[in-house]
Amino acid sequence: MKPLDLIETARGLTELSPRRPSQANLRRAVSTAYYAMFHCLAGCAASLLIGRARDSAWHRTYRALEHGKARSACEDQRAMAAFPPEVCSFAAMFTALQKERQKADYALDGRYEKGDVRAAIDIAEDTIVAFEQAETRHRRAFVVHVLFKRRPW
Repeated sequence: MKPLDLIETARGLTELSPRRPSQANLRRAVSTAYYAMFHCLAGCAASLLIGRARDSAWHRTYRALEHGKARSACEDQRAMAAFPPEVCSFAAMFTALQKERQKADYALDGRYEKGDVRAAIDIAEDTIVAFEQAETRHRRAFVVHVLFKRRPW
């Protein structure tokens, strides 16, 4: 799954109605923007830890990413201090969008505005692009941090 394709899908959901997008489309757009970040991280993990081959090891690594564990790792400020700004920005946006996705998917109250959703999509896209341009060693260290439990020596 290509993260920037999901970003375009999210953007398209905000434009389906010529007048005002439905709350269902705006909520789905928020959710899709989060999944763009999630799949960016999953793909990065598989590619950096396994390589380009799309064999069973690659797919298993891709599928190893768990939403809650990833959020907890991204919220670990002590560990995140070791990463450069583009990785820290990715972690912060990943966490913020995951919370917003949960609200969009499950909360019965609250309304979304098209401009706010479009802004979140744009930030998600910029964050993904910056993350993908970060040095390989930093991205690899980050996916290891997200996927694997830290154990004392």
